[in-house]
Amino acid sequence: MAEEQVKKVEAETPAAPAPAPALAPAPAPAVPNNDVAEEKAVTQLHDQEKPVDDSKALAVVDHVALAEVEKEKRESFIKAWEESEKTKAENKAQKKLSAVAAWENSKKASLEAKLKKIEEQLERKKAEYAEKMKNKVALVHKEAEEKRAMVEARRGEDVLKAEEIAAKYRATGTTPKKLLGCF
Repeated sequence: MAEEQVKKVEAETPAAPAPAPALAPAPAPAVPNNDVAEEKAVTQLHDQEKPVDDSKALAVVDHVALAEVEKEKRESFIKAWEESEKTKAENKAQKKLSAVAAWENSKKASLEAKLKKIEEQLERKKAEYAEKMKNKVALVHKEAEEKRAMVEARRGEDVLKAEEIAAKYRATGTTPKKLLGCF
């Protein structure tokens, strides 16, 4: 099971190659040799030294693997912290933007309400002034009618007086002292 874990770690960390065993003898040359006994001896010698080298190599690989795991863990924590800080900054900015938008909307609503109130007051004043002007026009019309009536009455009186004076002159047979204003 330990060998499986080492193999998994080696497979996960391809950047860190396992160091070459320091005590391993150089492999036999690839020259075809018919001496089977000699090959067996080299193989036995190689097999005897291999467990010692494997344990050292495993220790180095374990140390490198642990260092890689620690590095990855540290990097993941840093990345998580960075993402957390970015999210905090984003949320803070969004909250402030929302507050600014709410402030803007409340100020706009307040100003629109004031504008509507002023418009209503102006409409009321306009209606009052229009009513006053209509009353003044009606008063002027009434006064004009009275003046017309007075002029008509005066004209009627003048015509009646002229007729009476003319009748008097006719009755007495005298001529008026004032003739038409042109003589």
